[in-house]
Amino acid sequence: MAIIFALLLILILVTCWLLTLLGMPGNWLMVAAAAVYACLVPAQSPVALGWKTVAALLVLAALGEIVELLAGAMGVAKAGGSRRGALMTLAGSIIGGIVGIFVGVPIPLIGSIVAVVLFAGLGAMAGAILGETWAGQDADTSWRIAKLAFWGRLAGTLGKVILGAVMIAVVVVAMLM
Repeated sequence: MAIIFALLLILILVTCWLLTLLGMPGNWLMVAAAAVYACLVPAQSPVALGWKTVAALLVLAALGEIVELLAGAMGVAKAGGSRRGALMTLAGSIIGGIVGIFVGVPIPLIGSIVAVVLFAGLGAMAGAILGETWAGQDADTSWRIAKLAFWGRLAGTLGKVILGAVMIAVVVVAMLM
């Protein structure tokens, strides 16, 4: 029976990881699922999870959020953008991701994923243009900074997704040890 619970947890974690691709808080749901599992499965079980594993997942989930949110702003900073541009990049990225949840891209199975990632990147780009123009930059400079904000945001999303995969690997290794 313990193996069935372990496989069910892995299935739940993979589902949560897919939610991360959709812009949902999948990494945090992974932490919650692992915590519930750690509470319900006895420590003597061969596939038990300890609280150290749950704490490691918590740290990885927090790191994923930091990577995702700061990557676009770091793109702005790398291009010589202003603090206002960086803040507007963050705001635009969040707004774009939310819009992407509701706007579908007509690609079977992965259309929602593409929409969220694309709109978050476009939101970061729009925020950077708005912030840099507001800070007094010319159009060419604002556009150059916005392109780096877009690519930074996409890199941040990729980083968060990779950290989600690492979280699954941590749980699998912890269960096998």
